[in-house]
Amino acid sequence: MSRLSRVCVFAGSGLGARDGYRDAAAALGEALARRRIDLVYGGATVGLMGEVADAVLEGDGHVTGVIPDALAEKEIAHEAIQDLRVVGSMHERKAVMADLADGFVALPGGLGTLEELFEILTWAQLGIHTKPVGVLNVGGYYNLLLEALDHAVRERFVRKGHRSLVCVDADPDGLLDALETYQPRYVEKLLDRSAR
Repeated sequence: MSRLSRVCVFAGSGLGARDGYRDAAAALGEALARRRIDLVYGGATVGLMGEVADAVLEGDGHVTGVIPDALAEKEIAHEAIQDLRVVGSMHERKAVMADLADGFVALPGGLGTLEELFEILTWAQLGIHTKPVGVLNVGGYYNLLLEALDHAVRERFVRKGHRSLVCVDADPDGLLDALETYQPRYVEKLLDRSAR
């Protein structure tokens, strides 16, 4: 069983259409603080990003934020966190967050959150890292995305082993339990070597 010391959370810079998203972000932050798992995230005060950071801080947890200088004003950098790192680009932001984290969780979010989730899953698929990746499927937010991944498996563009790289739960504690018990295994990327 792995020990998660720091979890990187990808989350929307907005609050979404339902109160449940905000509640889930706060619940995830509370669970991280209760388990003494540090939060690594995008460094902002706005949206679900800010909600999860605030909840960790309220639980006396530790927060590291990583924000590009160009977004520090737009996303409103969170000055109350213990470790705010201002970097030069989005690429640097993602690399720093990935290096710091022992695992990853995606809350609901938009294009940036989806891009971060898929990049980190792709890195796992390629064997660049063996860290657990999960989605907090609040109110079925990720159902259609998960169906798209299943479709990609059926159409033989994604292997079943790569589909299983993503842990899914609607409950923060259930998801963190899954990440803590995750056992990495390598799966060959190519589906059919004869197709080359």
